[in-house]
Amino acid sequence: MIAVFIFLAIIAEIIGTVGGFGSSLFFVPLAQFFFDIKTVLGITAIFHVFSNIVKLILFRKTIDWKLSLLYGIPSVIFVLLGAWLTTIFSFRFDQITLGLFLIFFSSLLLHKPDLKLAANPTSSIAGGSIAGFLAGFIGTGGAVRGLSLAAYNLEKNIFVGTSAAIDMGVDLSRSIVYVSNDFIQPSEYYLVGLLLVVSIVGSYLGKLALQKVKQEDFKKVVLVLILITGIVVLVKSAWTLWA
Repeated sequence: MIAVFIFLAIIAEIIGTVGGFGSSLFFVPLAQFFFDIKTVLGITAIFHVFSNIVKLILFRKTIDWKLSLLYGIPSVIFVLLGAWLTTIFSFRFDQITLGLFLIFFSSLLLHKPDLKLAANPTSSIAGGSIAGFLAGFIGTGGAVRGLSLAAYNLEKNIFVGTSAAIDMGVDLSRSIVYVSNDFIQPSEYYLVGLLLVVSIVGSYLGKLALQKVKQEDFKKVVLVLILITGIVVLVKSAWTLWA
């Protein structure tokens, strides 16, 4: 079972690196087949800390630090709020809501490829706040950040590097909340070491794959991956809820 989990985690990391929105969109739904939701939230946050460190090294020359701060500061504030709320209650329809959101907005941007968000502090702060809250509350906010950054039509390496810089503060903050509330039990600490290796291997392979994607096709690849993820999240959540 662990071998299958590690294989799927590597695939999730590769896809998340190519998409620029991190592996949690794929990793969170997959991990729930192996662990309970609190463990999934805990290991996802730590996994992302590792993968973001690797990406910051691999893409260190292509980070837009101004955009990172505009997104990152509100993201950290709201991820702490979302993570804290997970220690109190769980929203029953969170995954269904996320799935519908991803499907709607990725479809909109695929249908209207020239649609852009205003490149100003207001849109950056709003996008960072929503993405941060979702990351803390349901374990994945990268899609919202990915949708927002995709509208800026950033060069692919800048997109991935900047996304990792934003995500670093988010995942480090929520990791502290999850670990301090015992989301990961001592018997599961071995996963931390395994996910460190996965983050290195997956991020490196993801960077190699990214170089094969043409700039003009990059935004479409990101949006298609988000659309597929939205459908998977929606179907899985609906089945779990009403089965």
